[in-house]
Amino acid sequence: MKIRRATKEDAARIAAIWNPAIRESEFTFNSREKSDADVAGMIVEREAAGHCFLVAEEGGAVLGFATCSQFRPGVGYAHTMEHTVMLAPEARGRGIGRSIMAAVEDHARAGGAHTMFACVSSGNPGAVEFHAALGYAKVALLHEVGWKFGKWLDLHLMQKRL
Repeated sequence: MKIRRATKEDAARIAAIWNPAIRESEFTFNSREKSDADVAGMIVEREAAGHCFLVAEEGGAVLGFATCSQFRPGVGYAHTMEHTVMLAPEARGRGIGRSIMAAVEDHARAGGAHTMFACVSSGNPGAVEFHAALGYAKVALLHEVGWKFGKWLDLHLMQKRL
């Protein structure tokens, strides 16, 4: 397994991992699927801003991705990042998530980031456990801030000082 920077050519393979989670799960509050162009644009934007968009690849197959960007706009938040990490179902439980998160955190730290946030849906308890195992602490629970599949969902804010 290799972790590398994503390119625009990876957009379709990334969307193929992301869109089932958008369509079928409460992992994200978003209900609009990402086009290949959406993902390609995000890769270009993140790289241009000095942030990263990484993929985990094995045998030419993209098994997952992770990316980070500034938590909120404005110069006061320049050292605070938020990330997204997602794996294909067949990649889970193999240490790939830990590896790609370490790479994202290393990149953020090298770029001067002081802290990283995970914003985790209450519909994804496994992600809460995953982030806790990586040293992220629950710092807030935002009640009923997401709406999906006809119900309200909470959002866990988890923080790790880099």
